[in-house]
Amino acid sequence: MAKDLLTPKLVSELNRFCPGCGHGLIGKIIAQVLEERGVEDRAIQVYAVGCSCLISTVVQADSIQAQHGRAPAVASGVRRARPDAVVYTYQGDGDAAAIGLSESLYAAYRNENYTAIFVNNGVFGMTGGQMAPTTLEGQKTATSIYGRDTSVTGQPFKLAELVAQMPVAYVERCSLTDAKHIAQTKRAIGKAFDNQLAGKGYSFIEILSPCPTNWKMEPVDAYKRLQDIVAGEYKLGVLKDSEEE
Repeated sequence: MAKDLLTPKLVSELNRFCPGCGHGLIGKIIAQVLEERGVEDRAIQVYAVGCSCLISTVVQADSIQAQHGRAPAVASGVRRARPDAVVYTYQGDGDAAAIGLSESLYAAYRNENYTAIFVNNGVFGMTGGQMAPTTLEGQKTATSIYGRDTSVTGQPFKLAELVAQMPVAYVERCSLTDAKHIAQTKRAIGKAFDNQLAGKGYSFIEILSPCPTNWKMEPVDAYKRLQDIVAGEYKLGVLKDSEEE
């Protein structure tokens, strides 16, 4: 049976992300999921600081920009004040796993009834490609010019595994490496929103995404690195599903 693959109405023609960046694709997926459920008019996206804040140029939903790292706190307040709304946070790894780690963990600990979308590209993107908590061992960045030394900085931080220890509804790590994994990412985001609509609580979706600009790679090579190297460190799959416990 043929499917209508037209661009979602929520998606703007404007895309301010770099060539090959995964943020624009993720935005399209979010818009598809919201429109397929008929909740686009009730959607409120909350983002903070970093490349993730440009999601508002792609997804034309109602939006709130929080202070750096504070999107979970703002989303918690919005969801409680507007229980009819469909609320989601959209954050990068530097935002959610570094400066906003406390807010990320406590929103999960409280099992707030919203959807968290966490984009992991292994760097602070907007500010020039500095090392993030998620940067891989040996990876060169603007602040680890000889490669990340884990004996000094610690191991790459796995936020999804930590969130999965909390009393939350759902945690899954996905990737944008190819069509199969993009389809799985859409299914995961869909399940996360379904959990929210059913009042089941907090769902956390981590998405491995390339940053060709700060990885200093052509987009094709960046996606290959994502599949061959990054996904080897950050294992894909469902980390927690309260329905199966």
